[in-house]
Amino acid sequence: MSDTAIATPAVQAPAFRFSAIETLKHVVLILGALVVLLPFYVMLSYSFKSPAEIEGGLSTGFFGAQEPMVDERCAIRSAPDRADLEAAAPRFPGATEREIANALTAEAEEACTLRPVVFNYTTAFTEAPLLRYLLNGVIVTVSIFIIQVIVALPCAYALAKLRFWGREAVFGIVLFCLLIPVHAIALPLYIMLSQLGLTNTYAALVIPWTISVFGIFLMRQFFMTVPDDLIDAARMDGMSEYSIVWNVMLPTAIPALLAFGIFSVVAHWNDYFWPRIVITGDRSLFTPPLGIREFRSDLDGSFFGPMMATATVIVVPLIAAFLLAQRRFIEGITLTGMK
Repeated sequence: MSDTAIATPAVQAPAFRFSAIETLKHVVLILGALVVLLPFYVMLSYSFKSPAEIEGGLSTGFFGAQEPMVDERCAIRSAPDRADLEAAAPRFPGATEREIANALTAEAEEACTLRPVVFNYTTAFTEAPLLRYLLNGVIVTVSIFIIQVIVALPCAYALAKLRFWGREAVFGIVLFCLLIPVHAIALPLYIMLSQLGLTNTYAALVIPWTISVFGIFLMRQFFMTVPDDLIDAARMDGMSEYSIVWNVMLPTAIPALLAFGIFSVVAHWNDYFWPRIVITGDRSLFTPPLGIREFRSDLDGSFFGPMMATATVIVVPLIAAFLLAQRRFIEGITLTGMK
């Protein structure tokens, strides 16, 4: 029996078709991405450059020239005084006092000479307690998120799965609260906290945000996608409603919780408005955005290099967290829109 060759039709790639609408969409998306990424580009680039390059607008590339520079504040702090001149006199026999002072000043400037990138990032950590500010940011954002979850999950479960009189009216109130800007209630909140003696405390940073109507809305939308049969089976097993919330609904809501967590953490980690109001005297309670103010001065100008280095250090944890949870974040946002 002879072998017969079986001809298989060649698979042709689909012909490219130009679409003006699709091209326009991509152009708009690319322009939007550039607008969003440009501030980050400037922030990161300025964190590498010297004050002269930043203030003079010198075109030295993304990383700057990285030529050694003198830290003026370090040089001022290291300037020789009378005791230094007397102690250094044996080193310079026959030299006048001014010559000794000039020599010590030159040594101080040499010791304070470093590259701009090193200057910016070391200044960010030495001129202000940045690690303390980052710790405060972690304490505040994690506390707010945990309490928001404790409040939002039962509320969302009740609005999604329980049948009671006025449920739709309550949900309408939740939607209405989404329209109220925080600036509209900032003054009453501040007066209340002030009368309770809670200003300049962690409580003032956490308490106003413990109830998140956005979290209730987001989790309610997700719980609407959970089959009622799962809840009925849990009830038949003798579980109470609270047990169902924490033992059945919570594990299924991990994607939505991650999505809500990113929204919550980013909003409160970057919040400058509210901490600026309630934290006025105790620098040890400053959050990361308030820490950036340490490098701004109306007298001797602003240290834009260290300021941008501080901003970079503050932003990096958020970017890392988003990249790690990106898949779950998109999944959570997608599922909350399904019915």
